Amino acid sequence: MEGPTPVSALLHSSTIVVAGVFLLIRLHPLIQDNQLILSACLCLGALTTLFTATCALTQNDIKKIVAFSTSSQLGLIIVTIGLNQPQLAFLHICTHAFFKAILFLCSGSIIHSLDNEQDIRKIGGLHKLLPFTASSLTVGSLALTGIPFLSGFFSKDAIIEAINTSNLNA
Repeated sequence: MEGPTPVSALLHSSTIVVAGVFLLIRLHPLIQDNQLILSACLCLGALTTLFTATCALTQNDIKKIVAFSTSSQLGLIIVTIGLNQPQLAFLHICTHAFFKAILFLCSGSIIHSLDNEQDIRKIGGLHKLLPFTASSLTVGSLALTGIPFLSGFFSKDAIIEAINTSNLNA
């Protein structure tokens, strides 16, 4: 779904896109004892994460890259639901909203400053033109990757720990 960048920041970070995942979290008491549904969540989430991250690597449009990374993060959240960890999934939704919103707002600032140019092949040297935006984009990207002491680290590290300590890893 495409729209103006502030609208994309709102939609992709915290509302429409995560509504289905939030519904799964709310329905978790009904599915927590059904291994078939949990296994389906685990497999579909892992495939979604892998596929959409690969799609993001092939894009040249800055907003599409951020949007595909949103889908990849939602796949990770579905994996967490498949691990029977709904509270952890909700934590990652909350942290995801913050770093995804900053990424969309920074991309909007870049697009606006460069006369509606969205192609990353034509964008360069932003640290000189937009130092605050470039710094904010760097912090948001580092939070997305889960660098220690940023918001993404605390939820992603807990998800990785849950994966490593689950009986799936035995």
